[in-house]
Amino acid sequence: MDRLDSEILGILQEDARISYRDLGVRVGLSANAAADRVRRMRREGVIRGFTTLVDPAADTRAGLIVFIDVTLRLDTTNEDFEKAVLKLPGITEVVHVTGGHDYLLRARAADPPALDGLLRRLKREAGVAQSSTRIALRSAR
Repeated sequence: MDRLDSEILGILQEDARISYRDLGVRVGLSANAAADRVRRMRREGVIRGFTTLVDPAADTRAGLIVFIDVTLRLDTTNEDFEKAVLKLPGITEVVHVTGGHDYLLRARAADPPALDGLLRRLKREAGVAQSSTRIALRSAR
């Protein structure tokens, strides 16, 4: 990932339907070169689709990157949780894990109040009984 890839990711997060021509103009590349970069990032798994960023650490814009351990309520199935959590804004990865929690979530929040809102929605809308949140301070590359 270089500066252009990060810039492309930011633009795609704002407008996933942007044409390769317009994307190229915004980052100073030809349409073909922009398309090649997007295809490469999809192959490498950086982009899973055009609505979800797989590696939020690649996005250098402001905001919090958080890891949330969640334990589901007894009346919540894995399928119901996964369906509900993927609809919430900011969730970038959902991993079913072993250990003391049911899932590990990776998410992005603009600021602490936005994170608070996300945590409240997890409990209200996704069937979370308990959560434990860690904020990423930096990422080694």
